[in-house]
Amino acid sequence: MSKLITSIDEKTRKFIEAQQMFFVATAATSGKINLSPKGTDSFRIINPTRVAWLNLTGSGNETAAHILETNRMTIMMCAFDGKPNIMRIYGSAKAIYEQDEEWATYGPLFKKNTGARQIFVVDVEYVQHSCGMAVPLYDFVEHRDLLDIYHDKKGREKVKEYWQEKNMTSLDGLPTGQKV
Repeated sequence: MSKLITSIDEKTRKFIEAQQMFFVATAATSGKINLSPKGTDSFRIINPTRVAWLNLTGSGNETAAHILETNRMTIMMCAFDGKPNIMRIYGSAKAIYEQDEEWATYGPLFKKNTGARQIFVVDVEYVQHSCGMAVPLYDFVEHRDLLDIYHDKKGREKVKEYWQEKNMTSLDGLPTGQKV
């Protein structure tokens, strides 16, 4: 029932483009495993072996800390409507910050966002499709804009101050590499 491929084919690309949310999983060599839901228009297919996603400021910065220690990342999307499917991208990730040269390449791929914290670029090692027959059906209503409103009200400088207070270490005390 499972299919493993080494790049994003046309069928996978269409599936990804139809999804409204995705999940990101990372882990350091010890400590907590992080699994985060992501929404909004924040995921891009760069080419068949590379994807990128815009990470917005939130209460934690676990993904950045984990990627510094071990660059493994799994991205999962599952069909909540239509034909059942669970798709996972297994790959190696790198965090890019607005001060980095590569931001000029990847930043313009996303709508400007006051809460933008990093862009994670993931080199695809494997793509796995599995049945997803037990995933429930849901109707998508709309994306929530509450985080964008919060960041816009706070302003970019206050968001950066928040990074200093809350986003410099992980729950396990690991440095996140957050650049301010």
